Amino acid sequence: MCDDHGHSAAEAAWSAPRAAEGTAVDPVTLPEVDEVRITTMVDNSFDALLPSAEGVARASIGSGRTAARQFAGGETVAGLRAEHGFSALVAVRTGNASSTLLFDTGASADGLAVNAERLGVDVGGIQGVVLSHGHFDHAGGFDGLARLRGRSGLPLTVHPAVWTRRRLNLPAGQGLEMPTLSRGALEREGFEVVERRQPSLLAGGVLITGEVDRVTEFEHGMPPAHQAWDGDGWRHDPLVIDDQALVVHVRGRGLVIVTGCGHAGVVNIVRHAMRLTGVGRLLALVGGFHLSGPAFEPVIAPTVAALTELAPELIVPGHCTGWRAQHTLAAALPDAWVQTSVGTTYTLTA
Repeated sequence: MCDDHGHSAAEAAWSAPRAAEGTAVDPVTLPEVDEVRITTMVDNSFDALLPSAEGVARASIGSGRTAARQFAGGETVAGLRAEHGFSALVAVRTGNASSTLLFDTGASADGLAVNAERLGVDVGGIQGVVLSHGHFDHAGGFDGLARLRGRSGLPLTVHPAVWTRRRLNLPAGQGLEMPTLSRGALEREGFEVVERRQPSLLAGGVLITGEVDRVTEFEHGMPPAHQAWDGDGWRHDPLVIDDQALVVHVRGRGLVIVTGCGHAGVVNIVRHAMRLTGVGRLLALVGGFHLSGPAFEPVIAPTVAALTELAPELIVPGHCTGWRAQHTLAAALPDAWVQTSVGTTYTLTA
């Protein structure tokens, strides 16, 4: 995908994760930041007609152009790529110091790269990548990322179970074995893989949760069709134990949490982040909540009730949340709910 063009060892060491003090049940010290900006790089939908609002900057309807001979000028407005996947660019600032991380990479090899180019995002400024979990729709965009960066040495933070071989055992012979990440392939392209089960502090005051404690009575994980290979055979994999989230503490306002699919249960994730940090206020929740389909729709009501009690100022459910949950969340939290769309930037300041 790319050659090594001299990403410095010092820069890599600075932006690599380091151990966070405390265990998963004890508070860790999370530095407060002055600002966090979350840009949705890949998601399931793109709506070029959505208006911007305070703290919510939508991508221009003219984002990106591509060749098209049927038009007089030989090109057309391309818009942004939507696909069943997720990726977010997270930039944090404290005073004059800032850092940028990429959380997940989308599904396709080129979706993330196409959107980055059309949005004018300088991926060379990314100081690290974090994977929420190993499913292919969150880990597919490394090829395009490497092509755009033109250099290697980028730290990649993952849970050790991210390499797990998995499948969906669907009826009528419609089983799907998911593409499985290869650590060797990523390392050969220069990504510096860091495996951690426990919480990690990354550059700029970003916390990666590590394994999430499962404490709610209603979030039971994946149905029996979701299976993992244990070396001898396929077994039910309800937990997706590698599921983790990204957390930032905005000074004086509370936690901003970004989820990939929320396989641990989005309420579990929020409560886990609060226990880790000792911060009891949820400012914003962005990402996939995995409430789509018959197996998860019974979880919508208690999830929405718990999130309503938490009263976030911003909630942006995306990717695998599902339309029923979207409608319910929009009705329950009308002042906080914002429709997701690729290319949108959410800015939260102290």
